[in-house]
Amino acid sequence: MLHIDLADQYRRGSSRVHRLDPRVKLAGAVLFIVVASALPAGAWGAYGLLFAATLVVAALTGLGAGFALKRSFVALPFALAAISLPFTVAGRPLAQFGPLVVSVEGTVRFASILIKSWLSVQMAIVMTFTTAFPDLLWGLRALRLPPALVAIVSFMYRYLFVLADEALRLMRARASRSGAGAPGRRAGGSLWWRGKVAGGMVGNLTLRAFERSERIHASMTARGFQGEIRMLATPVLTDRDWNALVGWVTFLAMTALIGFVF
Repeated sequence: MLHIDLADQYRRGSSRVHRLDPRVKLAGAVLFIVVASALPAGAWGAYGLLFAATLVVAALTGLGAGFALKRSFVALPFALAAISLPFTVAGRPLAQFGPLVVSVEGTVRFASILIKSWLSVQMAIVMTFTTAFPDLLWGLRALRLPPALVAIVSFMYRYLFVLADEALRLMRARASRSGAGAPGRRAGGSLWWRGKVAGGMVGNLTLRAFERSERIHASMTARGFQGEIRMLATPVLTDRDWNALVGWVTFLAMTALIGFVF
């Protein structure tokens, strides 16, 4: 019995975005991220258009305009890796803190990176919450990604919760053998002892993962697996899908033009 469930984040629905072909949603999200990443620093008008697009798309999903907005703030701490830009990029001084000088150009570049990351995560959230994981995998393969890469992603998602459950069993075994929960007694031993036990658990889990992967590979090979997961029915692009893709590409091209020209 599995105790850890890494459930799919997909939210069922019948909106226009839900009904789009997975290839269209994947291509649209990737193009959005590429345009957002390529925009020059300080293209505030283009950033505003991209932000408005994320709100409109999220609203069309039926999940609400603020659905992806609330969940996208998780990306901001990672963008803080560029926090040194205001102090290291030469330019007009904006403020000074002792020997450190904050430049206008560095601040603009840092703010641009922050906004780009935030917008990209919003679009990725909308895509994953409106597309089932098997459909995403099929879309990746249909867009000519290497079959081996798609298979790795598929198996990683499929068996990640199995490894997590194995880790839970190891932790329960450690607790039962170290007096955890005994009244008036601290579980386990010294910090050195805990480190050795944790290292042994990691090694044990690694060996179990290798053994399980060998068994899975042998069983799938015996059943005719040739490195590619096939579908019984292949979706067909409809006029609605083509119209949505053409309209989205046109909007992104106009946004990029505004960002680079104005």
